[in-house]
Parts: sequence; structure tokens; C-alpha cells
Amino acid sequence: MNAEEVYIERVLAKLPAGPLRQQIAMELRSHIADRLERGQSVEEAIRQLGDPEALAVSYLSAVPLVPAPHMRRAAAKFVDLIIPIAFCVGVAVLYKFVIDPAVKPWWRWYWQPLAALFTFAMIALYAIYLMIAEYRSGQTPGKRLFGLRVVTESGTRIGLGQAFVRQLPIFLQFFWIDGLFTLFTDRRQRAFELLSKTRVVVAGEARGGERVPAPSPLPVAL
Repeated sequence: MNAEEVYIERVLAKLPAGPLRQQIAMELRSHIADRLERGQSVEEAIRQLGDPEALAVSYLSAVPLVPAPHMRRAAAKFVDLIIPIAFCVGVAVLYKFVIDPAVKPWWRWYWQPLAALFTFAMIALYAIYLMIAEYRSGQTPGKRLFGLRVVTESGTRIGLGQAFVRQLPIFLQFFWIDGLFTLFTDRRQRAFELLSKTRVVVAGEARGGERVPAPSPLPVAL
């Protein structure tokens, strides 16, 4: 991969998933090609475009971040919780009506903690899945369904550490208190979103069913 493509990939790595990334990649290639036609080297053209992260932020600053409506966030969270809730209910029903009547009383001392441990492990794995989904695409199944996306406060793609901090309320069992913060913060952020410097916004490509055109970089990046 040449220097031009490496630079473009570094810019795109900071952008949330969606059609905007392809549009910006095309525009960056056009900017670099124009400079090469004027006799500049690839290195000089890249230097003039500036730091990849700063350039990504300058692109995203032209795209307004619309805070996710409370009801859409609640609906998305409900969809995300359907799977672990259904799993827990299924385990409880299986234990109550199938396993418990079939085993001898002394076996119950083993089955009960094993069932509890298995349930906790599956919930933990699901939380890890949500963390990876938000890190890779900014969207869980519920957020994708309702056109929402997780981004940093500046609109860039979140990091793995930020995705981990966002899921801590599930492990610490106080996600309801954490969620109440959305009612009292300007950007409708949860407590651990404030801590991780992330937020949930309306996904750009989902607004009104139309794609958001790629903005031009700020003058400082030209």
C-alpha cells in the first residue's frame, strides 16, 4: 500500500461506518491527485492535508450531530435486551420444569450454581458482543434498526476502550441509574457516556432515508 492510501486509511479509521467514508475517500484522492498534477510530491500533498485525525474531525464538523431521541434510544435498548432476557427466561423454565424434577435432591446443590454461572457467562458474552459491535460499526442490532450510531463527542469513530467503558453498567448492574442521566444532560448522554466521551446520535445515512453528502474539509486542512 502506497503512502497516499496509508494516509487515506488513517483518516477513514477515525470516521464512523457508512457511505460518508467512501465519499471522503474519493474526495481525498481527488485532492491529492490535483496537487500531484501541480508538481507536488505525494509527501508534500499529504503534509498539507495535515494530521489524519484532525482532518477527520474537520470533515465531521460540517455534519450536524443530532442527539438520539429518548424514545428511539429506549426502543433500541429494548431490542438489544430481548436476546439476553429471552435466554434467561429460557434457562429458568428449563431448570424449573425439566432439570429440577429430573435430578435427585443432592444434585440440586450442583445444578443451581452451575445454572447461575452459565447464565452470567452468557450475559457477559453478549455484553462483549455489544461492545465489539459498537467499536466496529458504532451500532448494535437495536441501534441499527432505529437508525442510531455511537460516536465520540466530536463525531469520530469510538475506540475499543471507550466501547468497553460504555458497557460497564451492565457488568456493575446499575444501568438503570446510568440511563437516567440522559434526561438531565444537554446531549442526552448516560453517565458512562460522559465518562467515555461518547454519545449516541441519529445515524447520518438514516436521516429521512437520504444520504448526507460528504462535506469539504475546513480551510485549515487545505
